[in-house]
Amino acid sequence: MLNNARATNLIANVIAVMAVIILIAGGIYWLAHRPMFNLSRITIEPVNGRVLNYVSPASIQATIAGKLKGNFITIDLGETKKIFETSPWVRQAHLRRVWPDGLSLKIEEHEPFAFWNENQMINTWGELFSANQAELNSESELPQFNGPDGSERLVVQRYAELVRWLAPLKLGVNEITLSDRYAWRVELSNDMELVMGRDPGADAVNPHGGQGAVSFASTIERFVRTWPVLQNRIEGRKINKVDLRYTKGFALTYAPVDNTLPVDSKEKK
Repeated sequence: MLNNARATNLIANVIAVMAVIILIAGGIYWLAHRPMFNLSRITIEPVNGRVLNYVSPASIQATIAGKLKGNFITIDLGETKKIFETSPWVRQAHLRRVWPDGLSLKIEEHEPFAFWNENQMINTWGELFSANQAELNSESELPQFNGPDGSERLVVQRYAELVRWLAPLKLGVNEITLSDRYAWRVELSNDMELVMGRDPGADAVNPHGGQGAVSFASTIERFVRTWPVLQNRIEGRKINKVDLRYTKGFALTYAPVDNTLPVDSKEKK
């Protein structure tokens, strides 16, 4: 009899505890789904006091429309962060709750650095992203980068080196292209093209080897050292292309000379 009484008491205690747990869980569920916790506002601001040039409340609203799940208490901030980061100009989103019905969203925008191939851009971190290029500021004059998939960081690196080397010559870079065979072509700000060949010193795997090729630094250094002297010898003629694929010199392609003589037209009286 004593054992039966103890078993009965144990079962009764377990049932009582379970009932309390169910009541607490039900209360929490009921409280968590009160209308007061429905999300009704999202504040948007840039990180570190910067200015948002491309992200707007309208673009954020278009991104999250129909995608946010939950309220102030139940929303998954990690998954919601990923949704915000699908907005074209958003590089990173930082999210926190604001009691009792809001979210605070801090945004780091993509800062466009260059165009990449046909329809992408590279940001200042060397990362690819896709956004509406028509939304770029009218003052933006971005260089064009071209290259195989996965080579964007190498192209950014070489661009930076070119800008540094060419600065004393007061020349800029309009376009830089890395071919599928890992050979370089560069269009300068004076519309002259540099043909630089393969780059065996690239910080990326060159699937074509590159035996016998001249290093990138040596090639551009040779051009920078020789260009001022060459300018004094070409007597003002325009050069379209400089082929630097030679170990001890380079070949020049001059622009066609316009030999057309002006013709005066006089009406007979």
